[in-house]
Amino acid sequence: MAPKAFIQYKDLIFQKLKKAFAQENQILQAAQMIAESLGKGGWIYISGTGHSHMFAEEIFYRAGGFARVIPILDSALMLHESASKSTEIERKEGYAAEIMKPYTLTENDIFIIASNSGRNAVSIELALHANSKGAKTICITNLAHSNSVESRHSSNKKLFQIADLFLDNCGEIGDAGISIPGLSLKVGATSTVIGVAILQAIMVQAATILVEYGIRPEVFNSSNSNEGEEENDALLAKYKPMVKIL
Repeated sequence: MAPKAFIQYKDLIFQKLKKAFAQENQILQAAQMIAESLGKGGWIYISGTGHSHMFAEEIFYRAGGFARVIPILDSALMLHESASKSTEIERKEGYAAEIMKPYTLTENDIFIIASNSGRNAVSIELALHANSKGAKTICITNLAHSNSVESRHSSNKKLFQIADLFLDNCGEIGDAGISIPGLSLKVGATSTVIGVAILQAIMVQAATILVEYGIRPEVFNSSNSNEGEEENDALLAKYKPMVKIL
């Protein structure tokens, strides 16, 4: 008798997490890039379209997360206004330039871009924009999926081919991973749970590197703990004028 579907999903995710975390060199390299950026007073920019926008929220204003994070949360590319419209817009060339008008990237900054397929214009052009400003780019993508499709950008490039460093979320082609008898399509998305685990692992390692450098990283405490308010208030007073959505 086959295991219950939820057990199959758990086993699949554990298997893929093990494979994703075998990218030790890439995780360490990404952490080093971020630590060096923050050590120079740089910022972590982070974006994702569709469901991948959750990566930007994952490390922004988060307990245990760095304070110097700027998420690119464009409503039209998220899901809460029109999910289907966001699919159209993420394919639109030139839109990334509009998104980035309020921001000034420098060579001290890092831009993390999450895109499961890595084929759509907005994510590709965000990476190109960051590169043009001298900022280092890191992408989290599904390499198997990306290699199975054509680029939707006029460069014919995909995100992993443009970023300075990419990490594979080791997800399924098409994202969903579980087959159920009687259902023609798979269920159970894989990209977010694995990708976010990689992302947080990078942040943890970057914090460790900063401490080893003798730099105390600015990190948010839990606003729901008894001790968190005072430390967070100081960080908010410092950074809210620079990050308006704090």
